[in-house]
Amino acid sequence: MKLAIVNGEKKKVGEKNLPSQFDESYRPDLIKRAVHALQSAARQVYGASPNAGLVHSTKVSKRRRDYRGCYGFGISRVARKIHSRRGTRMSWIGAFSPQTRGGRRAHPPKADKLLTQKINAQEKNKALRSALSASVCKEIIMQRGHLLPQDFPFILDSSFEQITKTEEVKQLLLNLGFADELERASVKKIRAGKGKMRGRRYRLRKGPLFVVSGKCPLLKSGNNLPGVEIVEVKALNTELLAPGTQPGRVALWTEKAVEVLEKEKLFA
Repeated sequence: MKLAIVNGEKKKVGEKNLPSQFDESYRPDLIKRAVHALQSAARQVYGASPNAGLVHSTKVSKRRRDYRGCYGFGISRVARKIHSRRGTRMSWIGAFSPQTRGGRRAHPPKADKLLTQKINAQEKNKALRSALSASVCKEIIMQRGHLLPQDFPFILDSSFEQITKTEEVKQLLLNLGFADELERASVKKIRAGKGKMRGRRYRLRKGPLFVVSGKCPLLKSGNNLPGVEIVEVKALNTELLAPGTQPGRVALWTEKAVEVLEKEKLFA
């Protein structure tokens, strides 16, 4: 597949054939598995303390002459803790058992549970190549909801990597025809549920993804635009190309990034 190389004024300055990584067949099932594997690795383990509900002294006996026993009081054989006593008369309350107040939980979440989902290396690379092929297919991208210019897809000139100001990045995206896409990605919604009390009050849509060859000024200058992300080609993963397991994110590759992908045979 041959794509045009454009500069900041959207003028064609050359052409380039995409490497073989973009020729992978479209496999949304594999992409979904790879994204879930990445998301599971980022989950934080959680669970109850192993001693929760068990730290107090509890005892009960149904024997006739046992001190602190409950024989003859007409109460169930539930382990109890004593609040106070007067002689052999105990003021106690049920504890320890799962059905009692202050007792342990029957089946609490275990902190030693393995949350990570595994995926084979070849399967992961195949899913990434499939997401790469979807990122240059206009039908799949528009089906995801992105608003594209008429002549997409294309490759960006390598001079894009040297942009140092956010305003310049925004203006160049407008010149390329992504005005509607930037407006779509800037919509900020308040999250439903308790998540808005936990530091994630707003939900933002995913916008264009810049793929660059390596460390460059664009990594910092373009990072402040809503929905826009910049990533080095070696750090590319399936979740960036298919957020929420949905393939077809609009990806803007620089010429150098494509050369690195082809020269080093990444994800092959």
